[in-house]
Amino acid sequence: MLAAGGAPTMAQTNAERDPLAAEIIVTGSRIVRDGYSAPTPVAVMGQAEIAAQAPANISDFVNQMPAIAGSGTSGTQSGGLSNAAAGINSIGLRGLGAGRTLVLVNGQRSVASSVEGLVDINTIPQDLVERVEVVTGGASAAYGSDAVGGVVNFILKNDYKGLKISADQGLSTYGDARNYRIGVTAGLSLLDDRLHMLFNGEYFHQTPVNSIDRSWNEQGYFQINNPNYTATNGEPQRLVGAGFGPNGYTSGGLITSGPLRGTYFLGDGQTGQLNYGINNPSFGYMIGGDYQTTLAGHLGTNSLVPMDDRLGFFNRTSFDVTPDIQIFAQFSYNRSKSRSYYQQTPSTGVTIGANNAFLQTQYPDIAAQMVANNLSSITIGTSNAGFPVPGSSIKREVYRFVGGASGKLDLFGNDWSWDVYYQKGVTKAREQLINTWNNARMTLAQDAVFGIGGSIVCRSTQTNPTNGCVPIDRLGTAGPSQEALDYIYGDQPLRNQTLKQDVASATVSGGLFDLPAGTVSIAAGGEWRREQINGRVEDEFRSGWLYGNYQVNRGKYDVAEGFVELDVPVFKGFNLNAAGRATHYSVSGWAKTWKVGAQYQMIPDIRLRGNISRDIRAPNLNELFAAGTARTNTVNIPLGANSPVTGDRIQFVQNQMGNMNLKPEVADSWTIGTVLTPTFLPGFMASFDYYNIKIDKAIGTPTAQQTVDLCYGEGIQSYCNNINFNGNSLSTIDLYPVNFAKQSTKGFDIEASYQFELSSIAEKLPGNFRIQGQTTHYIKNVVDDGISFPIDYAGVNAGGTYAVPDWVYRISAFYTLEPVTLNLVARGFSSGVYNNAWVECTSGCPVSTTQYRTINDNSIKGITYFDASASVKFAAGGGDGKLTFIVSNMFNKKPVAIGNGPDGNNVPAYAQTNRGRYDVVGRVFRLSATLEF
Repeated sequence: MLAAGGAPTMAQTNAERDPLAAEIIVTGSRIVRDGYSAPTPVAVMGQAEIAAQAPANISDFVNQMPAIAGSGTSGTQSGGLSNAAAGINSIGLRGLGAGRTLVLVNGQRSVASSVEGLVDINTIPQDLVERVEVVTGGASAAYGSDAVGGVVNFILKNDYKGLKISADQGLSTYGDARNYRIGVTAGLSLLDDRLHMLFNGEYFHQTPVNSIDRSWNEQGYFQINNPNYTATNGEPQRLVGAGFGPNGYTSGGLITSGPLRGTYFLGDGQTGQLNYGINNPSFGYMIGGDYQTTLAGHLGTNSLVPMDDRLGFFNRTSFDVTPDIQIFAQFSYNRSKSRSYYQQTPSTGVTIGANNAFLQTQYPDIAAQMVANNLSSITIGTSNAGFPVPGSSIKREVYRFVGGASGKLDLFGNDWSWDVYYQKGVTKAREQLINTWNNARMTLAQDAVFGIGGSIVCRSTQTNPTNGCVPIDRLGTAGPSQEALDYIYGDQPLRNQTLKQDVASATVSGGLFDLPAGTVSIAAGGEWRREQINGRVEDEFRSGWLYGNYQVNRGKYDVAEGFVELDVPVFKGFNLNAAGRATHYSVSGWAKTWKVGAQYQMIPDIRLRGNISRDIRAPNLNELFAAGTARTNTVNIPLGANSPVTGDRIQFVQNQMGNMNLKPEVADSWTIGTVLTPTFLPGFMASFDYYNIKIDKAIGTPTAQQTVDLCYGEGIQSYCNNINFNGNSLSTIDLYPVNFAKQSTKGFDIEASYQFELSSIAEKLPGNFRIQGQTTHYIKNVVDDGISFPIDYAGVNAGGTYAVPDWVYRISAFYTLEPVTLNLVARGFSSGVYNNAWVECTSGCPVSTTQYRTINDNSIKGITYFDASASVKFAAGGGDGKLTFIVSNMFNKKPVAIGNGPDGNNVPAYAQTNRGRYDVVGRVFRLSATLEF
């Protein structure tokens, strides 16, 4: 976490230490001050550090910071079809979720790219980023809602002069995941440097890896319910390991009940008899046996890397009206197209009649056995291997205009500055599903019978000849005809959504009066903001589809707020900082936030700092106004429940709804730390900061499984009302967010760096050496959903929004001997568990409970990755060039296999690992070139 010049910000306590320290506003405070000295920890990553890695996306680099946890990447977002999140790169801090981290651009809010209020980091022009400032503490008093975990502020080079051309390309060691980026930046000054114009254009393309084609994902590694478990036999309730497979379907269809159970359909009229291995039919999985047969056709069909195609344009024009007043106008446009694939969707409970024409034509032996056993139909489970994989294609266009003015003046004998701006942001999202069938058409098409002359037709066509139905073959691995696929798919579900953000802001800051220890400074301002969503969905796409079932989201809210901040030099070396903000939301009313911080320079070598704050996160547009976003999920309904259907992994459609009665979340946080800059060791700097955050009235949505448990286990009727059946089949479960949860997290950050000339060791040694390291220890991250029991996610490596390892670290070393710079990075995290409360045992286990579940292996290994780069500067055509070669994950370390569990994405389509932590692509080579005039 470095300053732009390469020196860690924690050590910059005065202007003499860093030439960048002149009159800037540090993120986390609105007061102009010398240097980066502030009571709230602020980490800075500079352009030199970013350039050394030449990341395909700047978010890939930012996410390596140990304090960053809970981010969303384009890869991890490919598991859903209805949330329009595919292709978005978002940033989260402290394992609190990306929605509790405020992302700013030049200290200003930016329009979101999703209904969850997430800013897509891809919309920030990478070549213009001068530095990234990260506040790892509450900052709502300074910036408003969402700054619970902290703030990530991207500072752009507004006054760049010259021409810069950049290009880079990446490729995995497997020859896939290819990407390339091209950027052009031009800046010029006119009218005696009073008029400045800046232009930037960037293009990026990522080729997809449309299936998880990696050996580490082919071992059938899952977490399942132990089929032999009883409360008294001493075996663990859960088993995790390899050689497991689903027992309810095969790629071409598996008969799941009756006398023909276990018969599965192959191609060319062939059938087989499934060896179930160790099996309990109600548990959904089997151990051993023909597990590879059930995995085939479904395994790894979720996108490993989505297709991503982006184009961005940025312009900023400023004019110095006087030496102290500047006006500016800024416009940016970003277009992104993303395509990802969900899973080869398994279907269970598919009914095939004895008179099905495809059955009788291709599998006459099975038809004969049905007659012999007096069966009018069979029920099959199939992973639909012959069908194209469902997915989504999303196009986003993000427009952002900012216009304003800033200036300086002399007031009360002190320097003051002021800033006003208006921002208009618009995001247009077009979401269209791919290869998603219409349920009614599928029902008609699979009921295929013989027509006149022996042709195969839909039964419905015999009574309604003009319905257009095309019979579909659901047996075997050959797959349906293209005509049948065209019929069941038709025009694919489509939703258009527009997000709008309007912001008007005014800020003033300066010195009030002098005290013996310095000047008392103040900052004050006001802001008005409107957030709005409008959607459009045709009636035909609102219901009746396997996925999507889009609804129209509409709503808006206004925010009006004012703040004031004071910085008081109490005595020499000791400064007190305090801020307060009053906010009125048109939906939820008033909210107040505040902070008090202090720093004390004990001696030149040691500085102490601390901060306490009250912060908020207001509900986002989706939590307030969602009319229903649907996705397929599974739940376990206990045997004996008063339900039309019971068993494990029962498939249904999950509807995520909005709630306009939500209130803002409230967080209380405090930090305390120290900064060391020993005068006896020039070039060495270190810091330690402890943090503690407690969130009350947290917005959460009961999961589908919790809804089922509260209904059938606790008998709470309000939850039963959200469970809907269609005859004897589970149809939908509606989920509503409420202010019912709590979360608390604590830990500490340690940073250190050391820079020196090698000649200080031995006179003849050339070059400069710099090493820096950051680590975060997550002591606890407890989520209490208000329904079940609290869960501590610190040390959980299994994945999830709130899961964080015990320790996360990054160490980077640079050696520079002009014109060459070498860089080596070690990054990783410690070993962890599936769940801190679970009991690991293989025999003699205690009785397993929901909280203290028993499992045969509760451990998940940590990992360390090594990245290396080498760059060389050169002169070319009158300009300055730089060529950089980077290898990430040098030793091609494979991710640790993780069984997600019966309650998670424990299906063969998904990568059985934690995609948010482990490198799933493998070794990647990148080549970057820049030329600047």
